[in-house]
Amino acid sequence: MVVEQIYTGCLAQGAYYIESDGQAAIIDPLREVQPYLDKAESNGARIVYVFETHLHADFVSGHLDLGSLADAPIVFGPGVNVAFPCHVACHGEIFRIGKVSLEVLHTPGHTMESICLLLRDEQGKEAAIFTGDTLFIGDVGRPDLAQDNNSGLTRESLAGMLFRSLREQIIPLPDDIIVYPAHGAGSACGKNMSKETSDTLGSQKLTNYALQSHLTENQFIQEVTTGLSAPPAYFAMNAKKNKNGYDSITAILAQGVQPLAVEQFESIAGGSALILDTRSPEAFAQGFVAGSINIGLDGGFAPWVGALIPHDVHLLIIAESGRETEAVTRLARVGYDKVIGFLDGGVDAWSHAGKSLAVIREVSAAEILKANVRNDSIIDVRKPGEFLAGHVEHATNLPLDDLHYQKFKYQPDRVYYVYCAGGYRSMIYLSFMAALGFSNLVNVKGGFNAIKPLIITQ
Repeated sequence: MVVEQIYTGCLAQGAYYIESDGQAAIIDPLREVQPYLDKAESNGARIVYVFETHLHADFVSGHLDLGSLADAPIVFGPGVNVAFPCHVACHGEIFRIGKVSLEVLHTPGHTMESICLLLRDEQGKEAAIFTGDTLFIGDVGRPDLAQDNNSGLTRESLAGMLFRSLREQIIPLPDDIIVYPAHGAGSACGKNMSKETSDTLGSQKLTNYALQSHLTENQFIQEVTTGLSAPPAYFAMNAKKNKNGYDSITAILAQGVQPLAVEQFESIAGGSALILDTRSPEAFAQGFVAGSINIGLDGGFAPWVGALIPHDVHLLIIAESGRETEAVTRLARVGYDKVIGFLDGGVDAWSHAGKSLAVIREVSAAEILKANVRNDSIIDVRKPGEFLAGHVEHATNLPLDDLHYQKFKYQPDRVYYVYCAGGYRSMIYLSFMAALGFSNLVNVKGGFNAIKPLIITQ
């Protein structure tokens, strides 16, 4: 028996490959499915099932392409309503993969069709459970994404279902089985997930607040519904694609990975397309095409794109040489399919064509202190929890997550200094503000990680 977690850090997402006796199953695949096909082929196995633990909202799953290419049925949980053929499993239904089996446990709460998949090994022993977004390491799935005023579903009613699902379907299972969730720390599908991506169920029974025996249903509901932030705007779009269908990743790449000469790129950018610069914050600061937005590939790229850029906008890409396909692929993972092409030769080609580059002013933390900068001119774009844990005295907290809702009034005759934890988020913020015409904002290099040793006010 082979059980492999295929973890994608940018999305904090875990897909799973299970193989036994020449047969394989994939659970919660990403949109680019060729790696799963290649893995099965290299192992001499055939993919016989594609399982979806629920209709995902945080990424576009690869179930349609994988099911078609592998000629394997797509399996969803009870009550799912999709626009394509699939096998709607019953609670307790068992699927054989070679000499092992997966049993479907219906666990509504995160969504109505949510399931967990209980793996039994060749001897019939319960070995692992794939919990989707029902149970995470240290947390549970948020109960507000499937609420529906038309059906009467509320986050409280869904939280009650989740409470019963955990207690009736998961807690009675043996302590030694391994819990494999669909997400880890950094995902917006829960509130406070662990950075660990698997654990024993026994350990979770001891440490996960949601599995504690003393919690009443009302206490559980209160706990899981308190402190929920608004779901990212792109979640609804992704859920719709996963339910109704989407274009093949092959077609998306063929469309988006198109080199554009400087003149062509400039002409398209002059229309309604948005320029997305995926280089590092450091490279962006030193020279960028005016009006472009910086969200670096080496960070939380896809979630930040989804949180800050409208999903229906056409995109032009600027990337480091050789990373253009990666940029288009990672955009497609979260449903951003309208990429027109990329700047052939990058910013060097732009500069060599005689086009000017804009820059972001930067200073070090030490320089700010030496200059005795007014602290009310310092902007902290981290999350409120990070800000409360430590910040520059009198700094203003303007979380990047709330960028489009901010009503902060910048004074044009004052210079403002912006920091985050290390520089990734501050450069995103500064690129948006520069695109809006603000030229009086300066990046603090190294962010709060550089500031902290010098000055902290708790």
